[in-house]
Amino acid sequence: MSTQILQSATKYSLYSGSIIFASGVIGNVLNILVLTQLKMFRDNRSAFYLTVESTSNFFSAFLQISLTILTSIYGDDGTGRWLIWCKLRYIVSQILTLTTFSMICLAAIDQYFSTNYRANLRQMCTLKLARCLTFAFFCLWIVHSAVFGVYFNIEPSAGCVISNPICLQYASYFFYPVLSGFLPIVIAFSFSLFAFRNVRRIVRRQLPIVRRRLDQQMTAMVLLRVLAFVCLVTPYIAYRVYTINVPISPTKPMAYAIGRLLQAIFSSCISLNYSVKLSTHLIHICDILICFRLASMCF
Repeated sequence: MSTQILQSATKYSLYSGSIIFASGVIGNVLNILVLTQLKMFRDNRSAFYLTVESTSNFFSAFLQISLTILTSIYGDDGTGRWLIWCKLRYIVSQILTLTTFSMICLAAIDQYFSTNYRANLRQMCTLKLARCLTFAFFCLWIVHSAVFGVYFNIEPSAGCVISNPICLQYASYFFYPVLSGFLPIVIAFSFSLFAFRNVRRIVRRQLPIVRRRLDQQMTAMVLLRVLAFVCLVTPYIAYRVYTINVPISPTKPMAYAIGRLLQAIFSSCISLNYSVKLSTHLIHICDILICFRLASMCF
């Protein structure tokens, strides 16, 4: 029975990983091209944050497909076989994940300030500031992940796990539940709702129709991205906190097989978070383009 569950987990990882990889690569490439090539988005800070996020998601898709390939070949992701891969896999994964999460939060915060009715708040955020914040956060996550990855080691009974008890407590009580879980979810969700409230009031301000439409659609893009982020990331974070504190040994076949199946399901959720924005972003971008087209025809 445990063998059949392991085979199901492997097949699920392979098929779901391949589909999510294809949609993720296509979606993120299209987002990057549209947000960088169209003139209307070049000075938009939320578009800049979404571009950086799409770039991070693009590389995350390749990391996830590499884990899927290893799982299909060896029956696991290979982190319990090679020490360098054990450390490198979590270092790279943390850098990309934290970069994605911080860009989502910054995009929501920026959209709140850019749609605020107070002119001084709208002028606080600039493209130069967005680039500085992105660079600062990226450097911070590199240092954090490198230090964190040092304490990952291979244990014969549990595989690639955190070996330092202090680091284990940090991961259990702060990193997964707060830094990469509760905190970005609360920040992104709160500011996206504040931005949505600002957009509902934007009709009272004397702004050109094209500018109002752009603000509305960018806010809708950020809000939908945040909602997908909350729904898909929360189960994975809860599962990671549990597995760190209660590692399952391969010597218990049934529990290990069930754990592998749950890991495959929750990993597909976090992978889907990197590619889910394809259709929604393209719909809003097309709406923005149509609006700009109609405005140009009027003039």
